[in-house]
Amino acid sequence: MLNRRHFTAAILLGSLAFAAPALAQTDIKLTLDWRFEGPAAGFLLAADKGYFAEEGLNVTIDTGNGSVEAIPRVATGAYQFGFGDINSLIKFLDEDNTQPVKAIMMVYDKPVFSVIGRKSLGITDDPKSLEGKKLGAPPPDGAFAQWPAFVEAAGIDTSGITLESIGFPVREPMLASGDVDGVFGFAFSVILNLKANGVPDDDIATILFADHGLNLYGNAIMVNEAFADENPEAVKGFLRALAKGFADAVSDPAAGAAAVLARNETLNIDTETERLTMANEMNIKTPYVIENGFGGVDEARLAASIETLKISMGLKGNVTAADIFDAQYLAPAAERMLP
Repeated sequence: MLNRRHFTAAILLGSLAFAAPALAQTDIKLTLDWRFEGPAAGFLLAADKGYFAEEGLNVTIDTGNGSVEAIPRVATGAYQFGFGDINSLIKFLDEDNTQPVKAIMMVYDKPVFSVIGRKSLGITDDPKSLEGKKLGAPPPDGAFAQWPAFVEAAGIDTSGITLESIGFPVREPMLASGDVDGVFGFAFSVILNLKANGVPDDDIATILFADHGLNLYGNAIMVNEAFADENPEAVKGFLRALAKGFADAVSDPAAGAAAVLARNETLNIDTETERLTMANEMNIKTPYVIENGFGGVDEARLAASIETLKISMGLKGNVTAADIFDAQYLAPAAERMLP
């Protein structure tokens, strides 16, 4: 029976015709940023369709507790790969640039960071509407991690804003009940969860950080560098498999959602299809990705984002774009185009 918190994709390659032993596979553990929901479809389809197995990889996929917590999991070697916020990675490495973790594939070319509020509680799509409000903030959330940067970019007066530390499980229920005026989170997660909590669509106000001056990247695939140094071909194969999985999730969101429900049967297929479609359109298949292929970054843009974070997050200036993102494991762009 499938475990909701843990899924292993493992298919052994057959023995060679001349009766040599079966080819050994490389065991890999991947930590996601969050639960098995629509946006995780690219990872799950890579497993279900045998793309990992074709690369000689035996991949275990675990859920996460926020896009920040994936970073130390990879740095310590508990996981070889992780899916997490590249901006939090920049801060992590700025504080200690000897940590063996680096981003190697961009997934959310446009970050999902947002504050979601209710119009009936006075929040609109204008960041200034947050002034004087009470906002629920889960500490491990990637969006909340960018709040200082967003405040500066959008020119928000925080003197009257109350930030309340809340857990992920109560985030949407607290907003639905009016205990807070808005919450931090990934847009495609919070919006659909709010609707599931009975908040009508026309009462939901979305303030996407990227639309109001914060030109950062979002979640990326990260690797433990010690593992990558010892297993470069496995890393390349892992990224090839993921590129195929995400291409499939873009071309057929319904199939992607079905792969998610196979791991979490409590979800709703229509909701997860909508969530995946939102992620594809908002964050994954952006104009840059359409032109340049899935997974890469523009070094000038990444360097500019580091400069932004120096000002707004107090970085010491210990890292450059080259310290954060390593493109050597990516397949040629022609092999990473999305349908």
